[in-house]
Amino acid sequence: MIVQPVSLAALARFEHDTPLGRFSYAEWRPAHLAPLVDLFWYAQGRSTFPRKRLFPNGRIELLVNLGDPIRLVEGIGSPVLKSGWLSGLHARPVVIESTYTTACLGVRLKPAGAHALLARPLSDISGWTLDLGDLFGRAAAELADRCAAARSVEERFLRAAAWIEARAARGADAAAVDWTVAHIERSAGTVPIAALRERTGLSKTRLADGFRDRIGLSPKVYARIFRLKRLLALLHAGPPSLAEAALETGYYDQPHMTADFRELTGLTPRAFVAAARYTHTLSVAEGPPAP
Repeated sequence: MIVQPVSLAALARFEHDTPLGRFSYAEWRPAHLAPLVDLFWYAQGRSTFPRKRLFPNGRIELLVNLGDPIRLVEGIGSPVLKSGWLSGLHARPVVIESTYTTACLGVRLKPAGAHALLARPLSDISGWTLDLGDLFGRAAAELADRCAAARSVEERFLRAAAWIEARAARGADAAAVDWTVAHIERSAGTVPIAALRERTGLSKTRLADGFRDRIGLSPKVYARIFRLKRLLALLHAGPPSLAEAALETGYYDQPHMTADFRELTGLTPRAFVAAARYTHTLSVAEGPPAP
């Protein structure tokens, strides 16, 4: 396999030794794949808790598993995830379970990247967490083998990037949908969808159809997820009060925020604030700690 020279200047490394576990983490945001990918990440080490609660984040996660199989505890999809998974856009939490020792590489795909990679409507995988081998067959095993054989994190990232580039078919232009997506993300889900639709000139039905194909969720649900992302970050940082957090993230009041938060995460805001959280994902550790 020939890996084209690509700059890894944006690679960042972190070492974690906390009550949640001891592991190394690295992430890379390649500029040449920015239209398709948010970031590549790699984690290796030992976790204290076997289970992790993952929250909706407006991205499609492709994970290459280099360790023991991962089990899907809560959510719809493949019960056992061997070589890895592709997780469609979610509007509900997902809980996974693995052994205490972990090694995995992730690719956080933007909807446009997942659409190009799959060459099919993203509504087909919305809400699902699917074994990578079921979607890509032998190509998934080849990706896992290439990543496992790499001698460094940098080489793993480059091999995964080459795999993505080779399979990302360029779909038909959907500028109006992509423009709407960009404005939803930039506003953290607070911009009125009706105002965006009027500016695109699309009917409500055409915009909804476009979102089903390229995003996999309705514009309204996609906006809710990005408002949740902003709220999670705010709660993690420690706002003065939940009422102020609701106001800052565009909710009508605190009860509306709490109801939306519970529906999207399975937790109350107070339970999230009290929970043990992973810094880079804000996902929550669950289950009995390692003996």
